[in-house]
Amino acid sequence: MMETQGASVVITHHVLDGKQIEYEKWLDEILPVSKSAKGFIDWQIVRPIPNLTFVYTVIIRFDTIENLRNWMESDTRRKLIDKAHPLFTKEDNYEIKSGLDFLFYGEKENKVPVRWKQYLATWSAIYPLSLLMQLLLLPSLRLMNIPANRYFDTLVSTGCLVFLVIYVVMPNYTKLIRKWLYK
Repeated sequence: MMETQGASVVITHHVLDGKQIEYEKWLDEILPVSKSAKGFIDWQIVRPIPNLTFVYTVIIRFDTIENLRNWMESDTRRKLIDKAHPLFTKEDNYEIKSGLDFLFYGEKENKVPVRWKQYLATWSAIYPLSLLMQLLLLPSLRLMNIPANRYFDTLVSTGCLVFLVIYVVMPNYTKLIRKWLYK
């Protein structure tokens, strides 16, 4: 079952002060290579705060844990990491997560909260967003003269909801409830 759920890897790179431009060039080199790996879905980069922090966090998503592990353990990636190694203050560090665990990844905690807290946090984010979809998105579709269709409406609203949950709400919401989540 785990092999078909999808998988994410959270990679942290501590970059030497003054080496950020070189690291960014290296990211431009590794991105097309990782995109061509079997099962690649997407990736996000959380950049450090200039002149304050030096940690880059890279989240890469693959369709299966097997494909993700194949990429992470590949000779190609290992060579690219070796090339970037002089830019790091610490070793290449990563953690593989299955399903949606990456939404709850905390660098300081270096662990995933218990499932029931993940459930409550996700539900409490999705419930108001689903109401918002009904109150704002669906009337907007009608204003654009798109006729009501239960299947199309559900497709559009769930697509918007999942996008908002993964890219906007959960990264900020988990920071807000961090103390409770990891308690």
